[in-house]
Amino acid sequence: MQPSQVKTKADARKIVEERELEYVKVGVFDVDGILRGKYIHRDKFFSALEGGFGFCDVVLGWDSSDQLYDNVKVTGWHTGYGDAWVRVLPESCRALPLEENMLLFLGEFEGRTESVCPRAVLRRVLDRAKDMGLAATAACEFEFFLFDETPDSVREKHYRNLKNISPGFFGYSMLRNSVYAEFYEDLLRLCTEMDFPIEGLHTETGPGVLEAALVHADALSAADRAALFKTYTKVLAQRNGWMATFMAKWSADWPGQSGHIHISLSGAGGEPVFHDPNAEHGMSDTMRHFIGGQQALMPEVLAMIAPTVNSYTRLIPGFWAPTSASWGVENRTCALRAIPGKPKSQRVEYRIAAADINPHIALAAAIGTGLWGIENRIEPSSPVVGNAYDQKFPRKQQLPGSLMEAAARLAGSKPARALFGDDFVEHYAATREWEEREFRKHITDWEMNRYFEII
Repeated sequence: MQPSQVKTKADARKIVEERELEYVKVGVFDVDGILRGKYIHRDKFFSALEGGFGFCDVVLGWDSSDQLYDNVKVTGWHTGYGDAWVRVLPESCRALPLEENMLLFLGEFEGRTESVCPRAVLRRVLDRAKDMGLAATAACEFEFFLFDETPDSVREKHYRNLKNISPGFFGYSMLRNSVYAEFYEDLLRLCTEMDFPIEGLHTETGPGVLEAALVHADALSAADRAALFKTYTKVLAQRNGWMATFMAKWSADWPGQSGHIHISLSGAGGEPVFHDPNAEHGMSDTMRHFIGGQQALMPEVLAMIAPTVNSYTRLIPGFWAPTSASWGVENRTCALRAIPGKPKSQRVEYRIAAADINPHIALAAAIGTGLWGIENRIEPSSPVVGNAYDQKFPRKQQLPGSLMEAAARLAGSKPARALFGDDFVEHYAATREWEEREFRKHITDWEMNRYFEII
């Protein structure tokens, strides 16, 4: 039996027995999109298939550095950090080619923590779409830099003077992908075998930077694929003595790293609903209202798309990143790019997103706001023609300039609360507020150079 054939609890049990595994890996995605997990014995796994298993709820109550939030309700010292219940998802079964015969299964929080579970919030958005007679298809594409460094060496260097695997600007380089063909081939093979296949892989502009576009899938699977891709690209790089980073912007000298999301909708019968051959640009009313909702709510949900302090260093003019809630037809200077084409390929590219997204949360925001636009028949502004960076936009299209501001906008958003639930919005906004407070505790090199002597 192949992992892709696993659909039911019985299938999951069968494949573990066929492989004669004593242990399997299980994992859940936390608020930052980090895969947290462990090995569990097959007997415990079989039990978990039927009734779930307990996972310390601290993974929903700490940040990416395992520091405990002091401002959230769902967990904390006040709850004693008990177990949250997790259900195993048999259909998420994947082989782990780098670990011989091992299998990985994903889980999803349920019970009292389901309301703040990143995967569950996306699932609820997709249930909303289903109630509207719609289904979402999506795909993510990521830019990431590769370094000839190790986790030890970057710390020894204090993250300065890092060595990229190759120098200079060289986008779409056949030279680079031939010199490093073994890594490219290993990555392509790993992604195929783990069921998050790559549609296209090439060098981008910058030293050691690659871009991978994942094959599209239903939106929930697309989010799983994107989150797993980020995790296992890092794993493969480190097993080769390298490191990969998915920061939004790691250096002021180079463009930031995008994490663009492509989205299309279909009707209950599978028919595309974004295409209308008789409409301007071939855009149906559904597609236009979808974009209208995304545009209108982007300033309110930006924290779900730009989730780190570092995210906001990318959102500056001239570096291939949008700076306002703008949209255009085949216009890469805008936050939303409408891509006309054949009925099945017509889609929206959500270009505000960077590589640091939590794919489940970002997709929930991108799709949920679009559905809100359809429900409320929201008309977008006129599409941008030309360079969006050279144009002035009304205040309502301007984006928050910091994570703290974005978190406050999210917390105060009535549409966001209606789409994602009060519990999620309050929890997530609190975690983003915490993230910026942690940043403000530190003195940067820029501040020392700027102020130490002169001020």
